[in-house]
Amino acid sequence: MAPKKAKEETHELAGEELEKAAEEESLETEEPKKSSKKSEKTKEEKLKSLKEKAEKLIQEKTQKLDTEALKEEIKAKKKSNMLIDLEDYVKTGIYLGTRIVTPEMKQYVYRRRADGLAIFNTDLIDEKIKEGIDYLSKFEPENVILVCKRQSGWRAAMKFSELTGIRVFTKKYPAGIMTNTNLKNFFETELIIISDQWLDKNALKDALDVKKKVLMICGTNNFSKGADQVIIGNNKSGKSLGLIFYLLARGYLKARGKDISVLPDMDWWIGDEE
Repeated sequence: MAPKKAKEETHELAGEELEKAAEEESLETEEPKKSSKKSEKTKEEKLKSLKEKAEKLIQEKTQKLDTEALKEEIKAKKKSNMLIDLEDYVKTGIYLGTRIVTPEMKQYVYRRRADGLAIFNTDLIDEKIKEGIDYLSKFEPENVILVCKRQSGWRAAMKFSELTGIRVFTKKYPAGIMTNTNLKNFFETELIIISDQWLDKNALKDALDVKKKVLMICGTNNFSKGADQVIIGNNKSGKSLGLIFYLLARGYLKARGKDISVLPDMDWWIGDEE
């Protein structure tokens, strides 16, 4: 709310209250005059009380408007600092959890819907994705792998790999390829991105066995044990995973001074597979 408008509304409310006080004061003058000093004193006290009440109402309204204006200013600033608009987070359903909430995820839950689904705090989603981007950006692409066994995330995961140079495992992760040096396809890496702790459990186990860093995307029903960095959000939906991979790819390329114009726009990432 603009300061000028707030000021006008303050005066408007004050005017209403002052009109009431003035009316009461005017009605008092129509009463028979009493010569006693006690009566005069009572009138003066009542008038003083009415004036004090009007002044208090003006002050309270002004404070309320100032507080609301400050809240709006903070809200606007917070929105400008978000990776994307709040509406884009909402339309992908990234805030949706499950009916089960693990102890680790409880701190990120805002409330429960009437149907029992837990709801993530969108401010915290944005914050954790930012942290995830900063963490991922410390690693060279050849030292990172992304594991996404959930089919709805395959399309976006493959594009993420193509753009960043980070190796991706989608349909199947061959257990032991990071731990068994006798395997022909054995390789070493520094960081593993886990899309869902439950579906990608073999990759997570390998990462923990060889003490590699883990960046984990967690829904409300995931346990984050073993993760060095956590991103929160709906990791069951293709739209939500697509948005996360888009933001990670964009942030990673930006941080490493790469051209981000090669990225498809956000709608591609959260759209249905063609």
